[in-house]
Amino acid sequence: MKKFNLLTIAAAAMLMIQSCGNNPTTPQQTPAEQLLSRLETLRQKGVMFGHQDDPMYGLTWAYDKDSSDVKNVCGDYPAVMGFDLGGIEIADKANLDSVPFTRITEEIKNHHRRGGIITISWHPRNPQTTIEGGGRAGQKFPEGTAWDVTDTMIVPKILPGGSLNGVFNTWMQRVSDFLKTLSDDNGNKIPVIFRPWHENSGSWFWWGEKFCTPDQYRALWNMLQDKLKADGHNNLVWSYSPGMEPNLTEQRLLVRYPGDDRTDMIGLDGYQWTPDAEARQKFIDRGRQNLELLCKVAKERNLIPALTECGLKNLTEPTWWTSTLMPTIDGFPISYLLVWRNYKTEWFGPAPSKPDAEYFREYYKSDKSLFVSDIK
Repeated sequence: MKKFNLLTIAAAAMLMIQSCGNNPTTPQQTPAEQLLSRLETLRQKGVMFGHQDDPMYGLTWAYDKDSSDVKNVCGDYPAVMGFDLGGIEIADKANLDSVPFTRITEEIKNHHRRGGIITISWHPRNPQTTIEGGGRAGQKFPEGTAWDVTDTMIVPKILPGGSLNGVFNTWMQRVSDFLKTLSDDNGNKIPVIFRPWHENSGSWFWWGEKFCTPDQYRALWNMLQDKLKADGHNNLVWSYSPGMEPNLTEQRLLVRYPGDDRTDMIGLDGYQWTPDAEARQKFIDRGRQNLELLCKVAKERNLIPALTECGLKNLTEPTWWTSTLMPTIDGFPISYLLVWRNYKTEWFGPAPSKPDAEYFREYYKSDKSLFVSDIK
């Protein structure tokens, strides 16, 4: 886990540069520590733009080589690309959004080559209603998704001593095995922002607030982290990401927080769901109040803050990028923001054929918005 605080990481990086690597006592940074140092440096420059599944598909295309709705609008790739591992746990060939895992590995490597940053989430299926007795693939039930909360006691069942602990150990191993595929052309591990068990302050996932105690949630976090750490995954920057809330308090933000020794980043997920003026102003007011608290807590605990998910579904307010997003994040030293995927029936990013494209280009031109060409 995080062995140095951010100041120590930055100092170590400077020492390595000054010594040109010839000093045998120079501390060697793990890939995760290198990414943390980079994130800290980049957020002094601006806020990176991120997009889920960006190179996979868009509103009018799917799996075209080197395509991206973001790139097709502004001429540049996002600085951050997000991918999800839901489905890997039951040995599916494609994730919950039908993206082949081999393609995810390929696009992670491509984005790393171009200098971009990767974040990975995991929406594992409900193990009670998906798999019984050994974690074999193929035993699916229609209701058995991450959003299946028909059984409210899943988390204690998968913790050590629980009836589904063996199944979940297999699931965690499959996540670990996938992460082993993420290496660059020289065989070095690609650093990744890893964001499991997100939106835990809500109750729409089986690990949500109503379905486990804070102690059980932290035990769930620790179990996964300990497994991946034991398997040698020192390239993971761990992000804790509950949801935005009206009048968020520090106690509320941290009620399930895993601890300073187990967390590298702290983020918030928050969306505007309707395009009316009242909803827009509520999003701005809530966002600014939440981000102010987030950045305060991050500074006190030596964490990097981020807006780990955000957006307006189908951009029904074309000016959203400039009228809503920019005023919401203005002045806050967050590392990045990430909007969700572009799909033909549901999208959160820009697209060339949509009226928000011109406003996105205005956002792109801002000195404070960072895309991949800005962070190389």
